[in-house]
Amino acid sequence: MMESQFIISTLVNLGINLAYTIIALMVAIVGLKFVDYKLLKSINLEEEIKKGNIAAAIFASTILVFVGLIVAFGLRG
Repeated sequence: MMESQFIISTLVNLGINLAYTIIALMVAIVGLKFVDYKLLKSINLEEEIKKGNIAAAIFASTILVFVGLIVAFGLRG
């Protein structure tokens, strides 16, 4: 009885953490798109990355990491 409750609670916790991670990732991607289209109007990050611009790729990934951190701490409460 005790072992089955432990397994169920572990699976529920895993599901909640997985959902939290997916939500944080989606919000981070939306945040990156917002920064790309609203704040960097003269620079198209997607085109620059397709051209092989490593600096643009590093910049975009840095924005994605920081937005993801902000969202993660915000959702954590």
